[in-house]
Amino acid sequence: MSLDNIFVVLNEPQGDLNVGSVCRAMMNFGLRNLIFVNPYADHLGLQARKMALKSEFLLDNALVFDDLETALSDFNIAIGTSVRHGKYRKDFFTPDTASEYIFNRFEDNKIALVFGREDSGLSTNDLDLCQHFITIPTDEKFTSMNLSHSVTVVLYEISKIINNGSYNLKRKKLAENSEVENLFDHMKKTLSEIEFLDPQNPDHIMRTFRKIYGRSELDKREVSILHGLMSKIEWFKNK
Repeated sequence: MSLDNIFVVLNEPQGDLNVGSVCRAMMNFGLRNLIFVNPYADHLGLQARKMALKSEFLLDNALVFDDLETALSDFNIAIGTSVRHGKYRKDFFTPDTASEYIFNRFEDNKIALVFGREDSGLSTNDLDLCQHFITIPTDEKFTSMNLSHSVTVVLYEISKIINNGSYNLKRKKLAENSEVENLFDHMKKTLSEIEFLDPQNPDHIMRTFRKIYGRSELDKREVSILHGLMSKIEWFKNK
């Protein structure tokens, strides 16, 4: 069964050995698509290649981007990994529940599994670009996990359900991340103009909209309708 629609995205990875270990984990569980965003690690260097062993071709074939927004622009679903349970990120998947969600969508949608840098994970702005979040339950006294270990746990759960589960696919092609981000930019502009958003902190409410629409799983038509709504609000304001 092809997992070509599922990508591992490493945002600003720092460790050469970790990068190589991620490649081995990907090969173990049948994934072949790797993306680096602004890597600090020497992902083509000797240490990474040694750790990758027979999976080093993933390093050579990986896509490299300067920023996360560009890297995720043509994905339909982005799932960020984090231990940060902030106000706007209450509905976390665990690896097993995330695998069920992915199982029902991966054939029709391009899915990014986004992992942050080893020392600080994904920032709030990084997580804003993701519709869903995964956290791995760990001991509260030591919550941080090694990057490659985190990738291994998540990929194991995905591989397990895809290879052993029975299909109950929700066949819906979702809008791409770039289309949804354009919608949020339009909403922010329009809602600021009608003074719905606090000009000192517009993202306070916008993060709630991100949560609502992330949960709704917008398709292209729905994004277009919401653009139309924003345009109509602007028309009434100007009139």
